[in-house]
Amino acid sequence: MIIRLLYFAKVIKNLKFANMRKLLFMLLFANVCTFAYSQELEENQTLKPVITFSEAIYDFESIIETDGKVSHTFEVTNTGKTVLFITNVHGSCGCAVSEWSKTPIAPGKKGFVKVTYNPENRPDVFNKTITVNNNSTENTVVLIIKGNVVRKENK
Repeated sequence: MIIRLLYFAKVIKNLKFANMRKLLFMLLFANVCTFAYSQELEENQTLKPVITFSEAIYDFESIIETDGKVSHTFEVTNTGKTVLFITNVHGSCGCAVSEWSKTPIAPGKKGFVKVTYNPENRPDVFNKTITVNNNSTENTVVLIIKGNVVRKENK
C-alpha cells in the first residue's frame, strides 16, 4: 500500500497539467478510501460471534399420537470471538414450542435450543422449521424437525 502511494505521488508530481493532477489525486484518494473500508468490513466480520449447531435437522421418525409431546434439544456452540446472544426462536406453527439459552454464550461455550412438538390431532408426516434469531455472522438460522405421527387407535 505504501509503495502504491509513493508511486502515485511521484506520478502526480511529474504531471504538468493541473487537471490531470487533480484527477490522479482523486483516483488515489478513492483507492485509499476503498482499501480502508474493505479492511474495516473484514475486521468487523471476524469480531462477530459464529453460531454452530451440532445438527440442523432432527428426525423423530415415528411418533404415536397418543404418547403425547416429544422434544429434542439442539446444541449450539459459539465458535466466534465475541459473545453470542440468541434473541428469539419461533416455529413455523403453534405445534412446535421452543425454549433457548437466554443468557449470553461466551466464545467456545455451549447453549441450547429445545423444541417440543405436539402431535395431537396432527396425524401423518410433518416437517416444521424453527427460526433462530441471533447476533452472529448468520443473523438467522433455520432448524428442521420432521417425523411421522401414527394415528391414535379408535376405541
